[in-house]
Amino acid sequence: MPDRDAHPPVLPESRRRSAWDAITAIAVVAFVLLVAQGQSVTSGANEMQPGPERSILLAIGKPTGWIAAQLPFADKTKDETPPPVTAGNGAITAASFDARALGEPAPKLPKLTNLLVTGDSLSMPLDQILTRRLAGRGVKTDRQPHIGTGISKTDLLDWTVESAKQAKKKPQAVVIFIGANEGFPLKTPKGPSADCCTPDWAAAYANRVRTMMQTYLTSKDVRVYWLLVMAPRDPDRQKIARAVNAAVRVAGANYGSQVRVLDMPAIFTPDGKYRDAISVDGKQKLVRRPDGIHLNDDGAEIAADAVMKNLEQDFGS
Repeated sequence: MPDRDAHPPVLPESRRRSAWDAITAIAVVAFVLLVAQGQSVTSGANEMQPGPERSILLAIGKPTGWIAAQLPFADKTKDETPPPVTAGNGAITAASFDARALGEPAPKLPKLTNLLVTGDSLSMPLDQILTRRLAGRGVKTDRQPHIGTGISKTDLLDWTVESAKQAKKKPQAVVIFIGANEGFPLKTPKGPSADCCTPDWAAAYANRVRTMMQTYLTSKDVRVYWLLVMAPRDPDRQKIARAVNAAVRVAGANYGSQVRVLDMPAIFTPDGKYRDAISVDGKQKLVRRPDGIHLNDDGAEIAADAVMKNLEQDFGS
């Protein structure tokens, strides 16, 4: 049997690279870096603390930056630089603005036929009242209150998951009233949980609210009506309500064209002070339940007035 190692395969001849070839390759790479990053050398040096390294980079960066600026590629690389974005929420777009607030005509929406009313126990009896008022207008109201739940309370129900289930039915408008069961610790992007009602907690809560808003907005014609929480009687709960409302306002700021944040505190608890009764047509009317948290039937009728006003502004009467 022939010995395979006796005649090793002959490899094709390859051109030996000279030192000059290596120098040429390095020069080409240096030229490419000069074109693409010449000016960034100076920028990087300017951000350094004083010292020998900064002095060396400035000595190199100033002439290379000048050369890069004179080349025809300079404008091209500048054009490809990503635009600045706002911290946390991305670039501000036209979707952040309600056309009506700018004096522009509101976009014409299809006739409202499908409404979702959801939230915790605060959404009751608001859901019944809206169903009754809209029945004669050909609107089908899907009532989905989830008693005892909260956005910061996920043991009974996770609202980021529930909102995704609700959005599959493609409601044209979503009315959500929630916040009676909040104040539970929330995980932050950094990992550890934050206690209510710190800025870290409010940020975590706002991120969950924003996720829900994005989920509900399945098309450009969808509108979300998020009711802020009235101040409860209990001072400890008032602190939670303030944090919840602040978080909702921040979360909805980027969706001004489609999300309406309805200010229930301005109606029922102006100046953040709890009231059992408010003035209606010059007379005091009891609007809260004995628990000091929920609206009674008369209060819910007033809240429904605010919702109906916004629905008619968006979808017409």
